[in-house]
Amino acid sequence: MAQAWKCSGLRWAADGPVLTWVGGRRSALTRGKRVAFGVAEGGARTCVGARGHRCPVGAVVPGRSTGARCEECARLDRAHSVAADTIADDPRPYRVYLAWFGPGLVKVGITADERGSARLLEQGAVCFSWLGRGPLMAARRTEELLRAALGVPDRIPYAHKRAVRAGLPRSEAERAAEIAELHAQAVGLGGWPESLTPEPFRGVDHARVFGLGQPDGGPAAVGEVVELVAGGAIGGELVAVAGPDLHLATGRGVVVLDTRLMTGWELVSAEGEPCAVPVRELKGAAGVQDGLF
Repeated sequence: MAQAWKCSGLRWAADGPVLTWVGGRRSALTRGKRVAFGVAEGGARTCVGARGHRCPVGAVVPGRSTGARCEECARLDRAHSVAADTIADDPRPYRVYLAWFGPGLVKVGITADERGSARLLEQGAVCFSWLGRGPLMAARRTEELLRAALGVPDRIPYAHKRAVRAGLPRSEAERAAEIAELHAQAVGLGGWPESLTPEPFRGVDHARVFGLGQPDGGPAAVGEVVELVAGGAIGGELVAVAGPDLHLATGRGVVVLDTRLMTGWELVSAEGEPCAVPVRELKGAAGVQDGLF
């Protein structure tokens, strides 16, 4: 019987993206490499626990959940979270950023200064610029200022990010244009917290880091994996990695797999380029059915 491994998620390391596995194993994700795995027949997806602790009841969780946590573990995980606004006294400096994911998709957000651009890579930001630096609550107030005054959201669904990747502008200047304009509007607003230091616009482009910056645009994705299922399998040549998403060239075209759907499953290696999982057609793509292949 093939050895099974539990995935603990995708991480962006200094030298690129890696899949991490329970127990400490890491698998580098190199473009052009074949990636393929399956879920054993009769397997079940179980809760990954919270903050380094196992789920006390080993609860079964839905295949479509990107968090892979039961209700109680999800509550515990967010009980001490900057993202969930449950921390107000973090003494670390924070940075406010503007991130661009594709035409018309721009968001504002904050990240701990010590993390650098890791948060932007994790979110799949194709281009970004810092906006300011200061204490946590000052960063939060600046984020809220942009939402209220300029209508900039602080969240964009991953489905929307995937849908626009095939239509990215070819040049870095074009990809940076929207956030450059927004940055100029933002620094001109009144009401900035005095403790937040504005930063000049400097566009940082991740298109080539992700594998989305080929001169010809590369093969467009035709669908996205909805969930993994017992007895299912997915595999193909890795053509791009953006945020948590693997773009795999399968026999049915390029299919996007959100690696957050892998956590909680016992996974084994698979042969060939299978696509035996439910796949949803991406907007504007053709030839992919929503169902088990």
